Amino acid sequence: MSDETASEKKEPEVSAELPAEVPQEQEIQRLQAALEAKTREAEGLQDKNLRLMAEFDNARKRTVRDREDYVRFANESLIRELLPVLDNFDRALLAAKSDPGAAAVTAGVELIQRELLRVLEKFGATPFTSVGQPFDPERHEAISRIHTTDHPEMTVIAETARGYLLNGRVLRPAMVTVAMAPDTSSADHPAGDGTPA
Repeated sequence: MSDETASEKKEPEVSAELPAEVPQEQEIQRLQAALEAKTREAEGLQDKNLRLMAEFDNARKRTVRDREDYVRFANESLIRELLPVLDNFDRALLAAKSDPGAAAVTAGVELIQRELLRVLEKFGATPFTSVGQPFDPERHEAISRIHTTDHPEMTVIAETARGYLLNGRVLRPAMVTVAMAPDTSSADHPAGDGTPA
């Protein structure tokens, strides 16, 4: 009887193996599908990681650029406050040059003005020339216009206050007088009348 029991036990095992092949194929397909899903997920995470790294790198570069700009333009308010002092030096020199007895004072004021300009240039502030240049609304502030045929239209013909750049950026626009074509439609304003802009 033990032989019968043993053979009975063997038969169910053999019959159990045959149906087990179908679930193995299904298991393989399930595992392949799971592997493909995990592969897509890994690729998605890799893409997300690359995007985050790029964003971080851009933020780092932006921070470095902002810090450099802060350092380059940190003195802007101080320099802006000093510009009227330079304007006053220009006015003093203009007035003193007409008096021959003020030659020593004129030389001293010119020396101080040059020294102040040298210090400002050391920190990136430089004056720019406007007379004879085409009018540029980024660099010039028109305070008057003169109808004339002696200069091309929209050319700066006089400068009331110099303009300054700070590291290539306009710190203060120049206050200028601009040439305009003669107004032929109106006889009320003769050429060169200095009509405000």
